Amino acid sequence: MNQHIAFWTKAQMRQQVAVIQGEMAPSLVLKNANYLNTALKKWVTANIWILNDRIVYVGEKLPSANDETEVVDVEGQFVVPGYIEPHCHPFQLYNPQTLSRYALQRGTSVFLCDNFMLLFEMKVTKALSFMEDMNHLPANFFWWCRYDAQTELAEEENYFSETSIKQLLDSPYVLQGGELTSWPRVLHGDDTLLHWMLQTKKAGKKIEGHLPGASEKTLTAMSLLGVDCDHEAMTGTEVLDRLNAGLQVSLRYSSIRPDLPKLLRQMKEEGISNFERIFFTTDGSTPAFYEEGVTDKMLSIALEAGIDPVDAYMMVSYNVARYYGLDHLFGMVAPGRVAHLNILETPENPLPVSVLAKGKWMKRDGVDVSQDADFDFDWEGHGIKKRSINWDLNDEDFQFSGLLGIEMYNSVITRPYNVSVNPFTEVINEESDECFLMLIDKEGKWRTNTVVKGFAKNLYGFASSYSNTGDFLIIGKSKKDMHLAFQRLKEIGGGIVLAEKGEIIREIKLPLAGGMSNIAIEQLIEEEKALTSALRERGYAYEDPIYSLLFFSSTHLPYIRITQRGIYDVKKKGLLFPSIMR
Repeated sequence: MNQHIAFWTKAQMRQQVAVIQGEMAPSLVLKNANYLNTALKKWVTANIWILNDRIVYVGEKLPSANDETEVVDVEGQFVVPGYIEPHCHPFQLYNPQTLSRYALQRGTSVFLCDNFMLLFEMKVTKALSFMEDMNHLPANFFWWCRYDAQTELAEEENYFSETSIKQLLDSPYVLQGGELTSWPRVLHGDDTLLHWMLQTKKAGKKIEGHLPGASEKTLTAMSLLGVDCDHEAMTGTEVLDRLNAGLQVSLRYSSIRPDLPKLLRQMKEEGISNFERIFFTTDGSTPAFYEEGVTDKMLSIALEAGIDPVDAYMMVSYNVARYYGLDHLFGMVAPGRVAHLNILETPENPLPVSVLAKGKWMKRDGVDVSQDADFDFDWEGHGIKKRSINWDLNDEDFQFSGLLGIEMYNSVITRPYNVSVNPFTEVINEESDECFLMLIDKEGKWRTNTVVKGFAKNLYGFASSYSNTGDFLIIGKSKKDMHLAFQRLKEIGGGIVLAEKGEIIREIKLPLAGGMSNIAIEQLIEEEKALTSALRERGYAYEDPIYSLLFFSSTHLPYIRITQRGIYDVKKKGLLFPSIMR
């Protein structure tokens, strides 16, 4: 953590010291707290004094009795640091504000976030203001600096430049570069990316890898080039390989890779018993996956796997804070730390009964009291608003040609296949599992058309402004219903729409930049489940349709992708068919 971040002014810091000197009263005291002392790695009983948003004392003493201090006796309960999510994609239909409000009820209070969406929605200077202003919310937010877009952009230089990368790395709210999905480019001699990686290290910041299936040789090479951490281990052996290569390991439990139970079992078989270089992540799961919990769910899995509670709680707090140089602010119940605290009934149940965020109650004895906190955020003032779509699709847009289409292999992997349907037909036969697929510029400047096999057999019309780049995906068997879904997308200013035989069947409104909802996560979970159920009824057979939409354009995955520039062959690193200007 850069030392020049100042969460407290000199006057505030003088006040905090004045509390210890008896000249001021603390705002809150947790009395008889059995807390996790992460320095000693054991439970210790003490009284915890808090002034506003900061812990100012942990020890045997109590302040002088006064009417200004709220005193809460937590004898018989257990206090742990607020949980930290180290690898967050906070734009998966939800937004950072709604995600944090939901996650705080379950004890997660610090998020290290992908800046991907910000790249496409605002200038770097605006993004830097956004990153800082997010920290006015009860949770704390830190960010990545992406080096590439994971896709083929029509004008990539507008998003990634020496100036923009430097500005991001100079921000105290940006803690790492990556995630490094473009690592093959570095290995094959891309000096621009390597230069940015070196700049990241010079700035004293981490580099997050993205190394699925990487060999020992590759892991060693990436460690030599500056990668510090990886979250792509899929077996216990791969965890061990990453530890041996000197990497921090983030164990993943996500909607498309719920690996954590298997990983913990196999890690035990590999003899891994030291967890200091390990933490957990949900890797930006889609809303419904969070119905059973966020970081607290991963803790439950770890505890059920026999991990010692002290190790488990340190993996979601102190281990993360220490790795990022944040341990002077987070991950410890100690003086000088932000007052993010979770109060548990027992260490065996990681869902807190009470939660403090920045010294304010978010949850009290099992009751959500966050309505008293300030969760307001000026989205429009930061340039995030409804999509304004002042153009329409025409007959030419529905011209599909060519013999090569995209076949779904699973939720996120797509491969080429020979198209069998007549691309000039208005409606594809119901017995075929092929649909028309279009990626069209959000401003209506270009389109890329093809046919997709295996997405959903009986899907008539589907439109989504949620995608890798914020451009529009339109899918279906019926060109008429595809157009209808798009028209509804225009009306609601962004979202996901399912149309069938002239009717709108399901929709999720995404009024924030076409990719984020502003409703509570609990309601969004129900909307996503209803949409997913409707898609499954129409033949979607994989883990997560929302991730399928996100990754249609992602060129860090094999084998063929639909992008702004056209249909792209990942292995050959070239265009098969270019996009068409409208």
